[in-house]
Amino acid sequence: MSVLICGSLAFDTITNFPGRFAQQIMPDKVHMLNVSFLVPTMRREYGGCAGNIAYSLHLLGGQPLVMAALGNDGGDYLQRLQDWGLDTSQVLRAGDTYTAQCMIITDEDNNQITAFHPGAMQLAHNTVVPADRGDIQLAIIAPDGRDAMLSHAAQLAAAKIPFVFDPGQGLPMFNGDELRNFVAQATWVAVNDYEAAMLCERMGTTLEALSQTPNLQGLIVTLGAEGCDLWIHGQRTHVPGVKADAVVDPTGCGDAFRAALLHGLSLGWPLARCVALGNQVGAIKIAQRGGQNHTIPAALIAAA
Repeated sequence: MSVLICGSLAFDTITNFPGRFAQQIMPDKVHMLNVSFLVPTMRREYGGCAGNIAYSLHLLGGQPLVMAALGNDGGDYLQRLQDWGLDTSQVLRAGDTYTAQCMIITDEDNNQITAFHPGAMQLAHNTVVPADRGDIQLAIIAPDGRDAMLSHAAQLAAAKIPFVFDPGQGLPMFNGDELRNFVAQATWVAVNDYEAAMLCERMGTTLEALSQTPNLQGLIVTLGAEGCDLWIHGQRTHVPGVKADAVVDPTGCGDAFRAALLHGLSLGWPLARCVALGNQVGAIKIAQRGGQNHTIPAALIAAA
């Protein structure tokens, strides 16, 4: 059975700043901010939420079905997906624009400043959830074009395909009413602690109240190295984090976590077991650079 991953495919340009942003940005001058960061190292990686999630889900033995958009420079990325054995029939090729591009600066505290050019992602709403495919078991709405996230969530709900709502860095695009509509259609919600605070503020609610939304089977709030909080019907359970062998690059850690979440859900696991695996896979990813370069030991998959 397939897991439909609605989200972005992008190229990540990742740089490292050998210092702390906090030492370079003067809080009382942010209204006239003009800063430059020297970044001695730079590399280009395959990225985007859909690509990163699909990568880890594939490693775990799942069957990701990516629904996203690539630009005229995306031929290598499309071939990469096909080399994994993925069905790319739901990947849109846009010939008159670039693939989405993400430019990331990471400081020595693993804080990040990101600039994002959406490119072909702005056309992702032209893809439609294939309601005639009986092999789609569940799905995720990950950060994507605004119109794509709105339309794909509605299409999944209409097709009665359970899905995870993962607004990520796309959350600021939506107002309270739109977010309430997403939550009303979703089966699970996954956010980090910052996004959780913004989601509650915009919806005028609390995590406890939000988790009691009738259709929601779980609300997952990731806390980085501290693990995550799992809210089910108003009750919070903390799932401890996993110590990483090394902290190298946080890029794509949330996507690796979500891949494990989807893998567990596709196997019918209890939600706590799903997020425990997510913590393990996230700890593995952070020890490697980029969102699609880590490996997952077979023993971990077997023991999960």
